[in-house]
Parts: sequence; structure tokens; C-alpha cells
Amino acid sequence: MAQGNAEGRPTIAAAVVVYEGRVLMVRRRVSEGRLSWQSPAGEVEPGEAREEAAVRETLEETGLAVSALKPLGERVHPDTGRLMSYTACEVAGGHAYVADSDELAEFAWVAHADISEYVPYRLFEPVQEHLDVVLDLEAD
Repeated sequence: MAQGNAEGRPTIAAAVVVYEGRVLMVRRRVSEGRLSWQSPAGEVEPGEAREEAAVRETLEETGLAVSALKPLGERVHPDTGRLMSYTACEVAGGHAYVADSDELAEFAWVAHADISEYVPYRLFEPVQEHLDVVLDLEAD
């Protein structure tokens, strides 16, 4: 049985991928409430670690090979009610593209100052704090 929340739905693992001072965002073909642009993400499969799922989903959705750096935290998403796990990742190889055109409409590498244009609500605090640090460091 997959790891999940009280309703028995699998946890969603999200990859927070930063490269050259920008964060990778994808736009889903079907939005969930206010969720349109978000990090590459998908369901954790049975027996799979959350970090492994974040890495796998990024590759499946964008064709980009990434490696997990550290977990950033978990929460129940306020819009979807799904248990979310966030992992900081770095690019290991390849170039991003829309690899899963059934799920994704497009992707973007988003600068720190532009995140609010893509995500019109507050990011999960540990994700925002991570981006504040690494995007500012890479901008220098």
C-alpha cells in the first residue's frame, strides 16, 4: 500500500529544482483549483521513498535528470487536501522539455522575482525559504 494521508490517497512528491538562478515550474493541462503552475510532482509509488518519487516524476514530466539534495518538508496542501512532500533537487543532466504532454502544457525556468506571477499564493514556507536562499546565492 502506498504511503499516504487519511483518505488513503498516495502522497504527492514535488521536486524543487533550481538551476542557474531559476526554479523549474510546470503548468498542468488540468489545474486543481488555483494550482496551475507548480513544481514537477506526482504520486509516490508503493515502496518508493518520497525523494526518489520527486526525482522520477521530474524525469517523467520534463525529461530532466535531477538528484535529490534534501527534504524540505511536508504538509497537507490547502487547495487539494493531498499530503505533499517537497524535495530540493539539483540538475544532474539533460535539458527540460515537455516530456509528458498528456499531463503538462508547458514548463518555465522562473526567476526569483517572477515566482509570484506564476504562483499567485504563498509557497509552502520551507520551500519559499529554500528558494530565497539558493536563488539569492546564485544571483550574486
